[in-house]
Amino acid sequence: MQVDLSPFVTAVCEESVVPNVALYTVSYYSDGLLVKAALAVPESFLSDGTRLPALLYCRGGIKGIGRVRPERISQMAAFGYVILAPHYRGNEGGEGRDEFGGADRQDVFAAYELLGKLNIVDARRISAYGFSRGGVMALFAAMECKGLLATVVWGGVSDMALTYEERVDMRRMLRRLIGHPRKQEEAYRYRTPLHRAAEIACPVLIIHGTEDENVSVEHAHRLAEALRQAGVRHEKWLAEGASHLFVGDEIELYTRKMFAWLDERGQERAVSAQAAT
Repeated sequence: MQVDLSPFVTAVCEESVVPNVALYTVSYYSDGLLVKAALAVPESFLSDGTRLPALLYCRGGIKGIGRVRPERISQMAAFGYVILAPHYRGNEGGEGRDEFGGADRQDVFAAYELLGKLNIVDARRISAYGFSRGGVMALFAAMECKGLLATVVWGGVSDMALTYEERVDMRRMLRRLIGHPRKQEEAYRYRTPLHRAAEIACPVLIIHGTEDENVSVEHAHRLAEALRQAGVRHEKWLAEGASHLFVGDEIELYTRKMFAWLDERGQERAVSAQAAT
């Protein structure tokens, strides 16, 4: 089966970095802004009539920091998942301004709708993945994107005010984009998913390194507690001694475990659907 890229405004084929995984730069409209994303398609898993699970990949950082890495999304696609990774508005030539979890979350919501329209994607098996700052974006997707299968938060931010407190090196940027936590408290609250945990409608997997110096493990603990209090199904996997960027065997191990967990959620949904018929 050939992938039909017509749901996007433009689609440009890029150089492949992993065998049998096609890469594209795509553009689409979000809030009237033309924004861009990276798309990875595992061609070896495609056959006539096959629809694949998909992962909405929410990047971390801003601008040149935390950019979507073709190698990483290609490695993920090799597990048999279609990966769509929004760059967010104002990044990689996209229109608008990155708001670090503000209105730019709409770029993620719009990307979710487009994933469901791709002819190679099983719309019942679309999950979200958020790394670092992307944890905020993925958690808001878990609230707003109806039908989302599951959400993974890997080394993810869950409390924007805590980020301001911990990351002295980011305070200037945060004050420019959001303001000061004491003066613009509502703007920080708006970007903190903890306060809306009860609205999350899918299982959540939290993966975090215990020695993460960029996003402390306290973010994972606070998220898990908020989900527990809200009665949201979740798991918390702590990687002992791991930092923000997992390396070597560590990243391979947790990536494999993550996709096995996502596969299980997909199987559960299929069984539920059969039981309902």
